[in-house]
Amino acid sequence: MKIGNIDFGPRPLFLAPMEDVTDAGFRLLCKRFGAAMVYTEFVSAEALVRDVKSTVAKLAISDEERPVGIQIYGRDTDAMVEAARMVEQARPDVIDLNFGCPVKKVAGKGAGAGMLQNIPKMLDITRRVVEAVRLPVTVKTRLGWNSEQLVITTLAEQLQDCGIQALTIHGRTRAQMYTGEADWTLIGEVKRNPRIHIPIIGNGDITSPSDALTAFERYGVDAVMIGRATFGCPWIFKEIKDGLNASLPESPSSPSSPPAPLTFNDKLDVLEELLRLNVERIGERQRAGESKDSEMLRAIIHTRRHLAATPIFKGIPNFRPTRIAMLRATTIDELMGILEGLRATLGHQEMNE
Repeated sequence: MKIGNIDFGPRPLFLAPMEDVTDAGFRLLCKRFGAAMVYTEFVSAEALVRDVKSTVAKLAISDEERPVGIQIYGRDTDAMVEAARMVEQARPDVIDLNFGCPVKKVAGKGAGAGMLQNIPKMLDITRRVVEAVRLPVTVKTRLGWNSEQLVITTLAEQLQDCGIQALTIHGRTRAQMYTGEADWTLIGEVKRNPRIHIPIIGNGDITSPSDALTAFERYGVDAVMIGRATFGCPWIFKEIKDGLNASLPESPSSPSSPPAPLTFNDKLDVLEELLRLNVERIGERQRAGESKDSEMLRAIIHTRRHLAATPIFKGIPNFRPTRIAMLRATTIDELMGILEGLRATLGHQEMNE
């Protein structure tokens, strides 16, 4: 599977762009565990053009992340074109246009999934951006605005005609937000359309190797994008890749035994590394006039989303007080102390089982 000159190989897994989630530290960990492509957090075109420092900071990428995409959103054509030119200077591998974000502050203002109510403008923005930059331009969108306006099969052809080099489809409408189950049938229909020649990337409810295998084999997508299931779980890429590899026919080059799964201690090491990476990366972008304590607190808050969502703590009896303490920690030492306490009890129990 290729986008432009980038060859991702067979059945690649992509990290979805997510606000307040896919920061540099998290992207690096997902890449380490096998994500074939990672994306930055959403970048507001209007804020980028206005030189808002917190938005400009999102353009910072490193060679260790490559291939990496920067995703922009907005409702003004000229701002989207100018933002795309600015993004190109940051040298990502792909520029992605966000026509899928359903949240009210984005879609309600006509950007993101709001563009599904103004298809001519969506197509105009896409065409103009493709003409303005040399990098591959891709699009991420949804099935339609609601169940009465399922436009994706026609829209996919129209976007392809604008010159995009790949299309990611989230199997929900904007009205669904993130509720209910993702519907992959229309994603499969788009992929089977003989007029479609660009890669189709499927997104929605991929949480296990069997989900990914179904996406590739039943619906025929070229790549799978994983979103919310990565929260506190960057190793999900390894787990799914290992599962996909196990489904392949045996060959002389196949390993004699499957890779060992990560232990509780291994996963805790990863979460602690994420905390350290966030401290390091946020420290590099310290805001003017911000104290060191405030900087550290931002790093902790940025990490707590993952600690709250990670599956490694689920099912632990009487865990609620520890969870509350973990999510109220305000210093690195306090949070690391809680995590190391969990290692001493839960990690020791795992070793003895």
